[in-house]
Amino acid sequence: MPMSRYRGQAPSRAPADLLRGDGADARPIRLRIGCELTYSLPAPTPMILLLTVHHSRASDLEWPDLIVTTPSTAVESWRDGFGNWCCRLVAPAGVFVLGTDTVIRDGGLPDPVDAFALQHAVQDLPVDVLVYLLGSRYCETDSLSEEAWRLFGTAPLGWARVQAICDFVHEHVTFGYEHSRPTRTAAETYAERRGVCRDFAHLAIAFCRAMNIPARYCTGYLSDVGETPPFGPMDFAAWMEVWLGGAWRTFDPRNNTRRIGRVLIARGRDAADVPLTHTFGINTLADFRVWTEPAPD
Repeated sequence: MPMSRYRGQAPSRAPADLLRGDGADARPIRLRIGCELTYSLPAPTPMILLLTVHHSRASDLEWPDLIVTTPSTAVESWRDGFGNWCCRLVAPAGVFVLGTDTVIRDGGLPDPVDAFALQHAVQDLPVDVLVYLLGSRYCETDSLSEEAWRLFGTAPLGWARVQAICDFVHEHVTFGYEHSRPTRTAAETYAERRGVCRDFAHLAIAFCRAMNIPARYCTGYLSDVGETPPFGPMDFAAWMEVWLGGAWRTFDPRNNTRRIGRVLIARGRDAADVPLTHTFGINTLADFRVWTEPAPD
């Protein structure tokens, strides 16, 4: 079954003097990003990994974030149907460690906002965008459609409607790592009112699709640059992109604020398309660390 783990500790945190900027006061930053996963395996186990930075950010890397394993094992790479870089390997029995580590250059700007981005009529959408209107494994638009129209049917079209959805999800759902469950769907998140960042994203995506707004699931790194400490445990993050004004726009219902240092790894219909690791066999994840921190000069 697909496994998306959301826990772990980073080795350090972003300094408080790196303040959020909107333009002239922003400055480029360098982020050290990476992860290390330690498995205990009773037998050789095939794995599929989505842990390398998305090709759209490849030119920002100071060196490739190649998968490194201990013990060493052969790794095969390819690009999936959504354009994500994937790797596959067969992990040997015993203790098996895999991970990546690199430095990425970032403009230091928060997520862009276009409050005037318009919602497109369904008949005007590009054909490759239509799939992101449909229900998927974790986003049951059929179950949530009536409720979505009740909640957001009077909200202005376009950016304001998506922001209303993010505001609602952010307030409706309580975040907590103790609430993590890999099988929780958007409808279950709505009913249970709790979850982790992937659950926030799934619920907002399902609401958007029910309102005829294409939305897709994203996973990657998210720094604490510009945020006020204390910081929570460092982790992989989940957010969404919606199609407005002829482009994909970033929204983050979990944090519901513009953030600096967001680094995409993969995107798809929901988390079932982009599990960080997909393991075909019995396994124990013994340790899991993620880091996204300002890199030393």
